[in-house]
Amino acid sequence: MGILVNDVLKQLIKPVGELPKTVDTLKFGTTNMDVSGIAVTFMPTYDVLKQANRLGANLLITHEGIFHSHWDDSDIGPTKVSEDKLALIKESGMAIFRFHDYIHKYTPDGIMQGLIQSLQWEEFVDEHQPTASILTVPGMTVKDVCDYVKNKLGMEYLRVVGDPSMPCEKIGLLAGFRGGGSVAIPLFEQQNLDLVIYGEGPEWETPEYVRDAIQQGKHKALIVLGHMESEAAGMQLIATELATTFPSTPVHFIPVEPTFKVM
Repeated sequence: MGILVNDVLKQLIKPVGELPKTVDTLKFGTTNMDVSGIAVTFMPTYDVLKQANRLGANLLITHEGIFHSHWDDSDIGPTKVSEDKLALIKESGMAIFRFHDYIHKYTPDGIMQGLIQSLQWEEFVDEHQPTASILTVPGMTVKDVCDYVKNKLGMEYLRVVGDPSMPCEKIGLLAGFRGGGSVAIPLFEQQNLDLVIYGEGPEWETPEYVRDAIQQGKHKALIVLGHMESEAAGMQLIATELATTFPSTPVHFIPVEPTFKVM
């Protein structure tokens, strides 16, 4: 028996309940469409849209927005790039659901859960907070952590503030755009963290706090993964769960190439 778009959306929303205000809405398509296949991705790039179409998926679930803005009412205005992207979507007849706020409100945060599972650090979690997870990882230096993370996440490089030889046990893990000073700096202080690993944040806030701390002789370090690099694993986890829930419907996770290259 086939499934409808609405069946999938209800499954995604169920752990949280319907949010009164959210960017997570059906951007294209209708809830009563039959689903021939599901594609899940972190970022709905032009190539991802084409790949989903080639795979026969007519429902795309994306974490980030389609038209280069978090909000639907962006003040960017129409561009030739967004117009061409819109034309591709309309031609494909694909339904697209934004899945950002709900997954971050899962308990624990679904994006964070995917990141921790990819790092195989489940046994080291001390506490899940709404915006961070606190871990105790024994017997590693900052360089050890960097090498380990790059291997587990398949990354070429990381951005680091701190002494590579510094031992670190108490780690704060923050996915996505949670690296701002208002979140990461109190976490350093209140949890007495050696190291914070986050996706991204303003460079003049947490990185400068860590630099000042080091210059004062305090043992602190920071690893910056990148937004996509810190969140894609959470969407891959959702694809796995949907494949289990809807075994008769093809489910594909479409990874996204890193935006930035090392030159």
